[in-house]
Amino acid sequence: MRRFLRDLRESSCPSWLPAFFSRQPALDFLPVSCQSYYLLPALGIHAWSVARRPGILARLGHSLRVRVFYHDKCFDGASSAALFSRFYRERISGDATFEFTGLVHRAGALFDEKDFDGDENAIVDFKYSSSPKITWWFDHHESAFLSPADAEHFEQNQSNRKFYDPNYKSCTSFIAMIAQQHFGFDPTPLADLVHWTDIIDGALYPDAKTAVAMEAPAMKLTMVIESAPDHGFVPNLIPLLATKSLAQILEEPFVAPLLPPLLKRHELSIGILEKRTECKEGTIFFDVTDHDLEGYNKFVPYYLHPESVYSVGLSKSSFRVKVSVGSNPWAPQEPEVNLARICERYGGGGHARVGAISFNVNQHAAAIKASQEIVAELRAAIRKKKV
Repeated sequence: MRRFLRDLRESSCPSWLPAFFSRQPALDFLPVSCQSYYLLPALGIHAWSVARRPGILARLGHSLRVRVFYHDKCFDGASSAALFSRFYRERISGDATFEFTGLVHRAGALFDEKDFDGDENAIVDFKYSSSPKITWWFDHHESAFLSPADAEHFEQNQSNRKFYDPNYKSCTSFIAMIAQQHFGFDPTPLADLVHWTDIIDGALYPDAKTAVAMEAPAMKLTMVIESAPDHGFVPNLIPLLATKSLAQILEEPFVAPLLPPLLKRHELSIGILEKRTECKEGTIFFDVTDHDLEGYNKFVPYYLHPESVYSVGLSKSSFRVKVSVGSNPWAPQEPEVNLARICERYGGGGHARVGAISFNVNQHAAAIKASQEIVAELRAAIRKKKV
């Protein structure tokens, strides 16, 4: 027994372990209570240690349950969850079961500790949590940490299960690289998914017209994900992203009927934004809080105003008023203002070239004030550059 516990704590699975388990399939030598995964830490066996050895929990009579938290209403968020789950099943534990939970940026607390109820809990494409229950984390946002304490907690982490790099265009491509280089995972079957997450999340379209046309399957799926009809839709979609082509997913019975009305809504949104957007001194401003347009195509303003450098927009949903701050990927001059830093001042965040701030639905006035201040700051930056 002492040898069993000692070797489980070491970095590599002992050569005698498979034969040992085959002789003791029921693990009768352990009390029933100690066969539970949740009591393994009491024996000095850490969850991450077990997870490194595919099949050990199954030998203990417990199927590993992995809860994956992902950036909701986001193509890169859903794709990150899909790639992570495929990597985990192929390289960590083949008999693991997955549950997917979407996270959104909102005013107030972003995490609820009681939701971290998996044997393993992973967060992908979303902010860092210092909870000891989080065993995996991947992100690429510049504003990844809610506080300096969280950043320090991450820096001190030595689990080799938490990774961060804001230089990656998408979290999906970041996970693919880490999984391949650190764990021997082959991301080749998901190459098309990785390719499109970089294009969509990194705004790598050749021009604004292409970004607005919505012709590619990945762009149509993005529209569907951002306008997901219920909380169960994206969790049902994620396993398909890990196994099927994007074109095949569009033909699924629970996906295909959603496309025609969404494409119609997209056309209507272009007309609304054409009326509401105003571009002065290289900065677009618009307010569509009186329309159901939170999931509008973020490139439409630049399509309508190719002379723009920045954009600031107000939209509203059932749980927040959102201030979206972005920069034109095809701008006539290079955007130089770090938008993540601006958004952080108001409790938001994002990337250097795109960010957002979430206010409670009853804080409309505060959202308007913030948007006006940001517009003034960006227009001042444009004026300064011209001097």
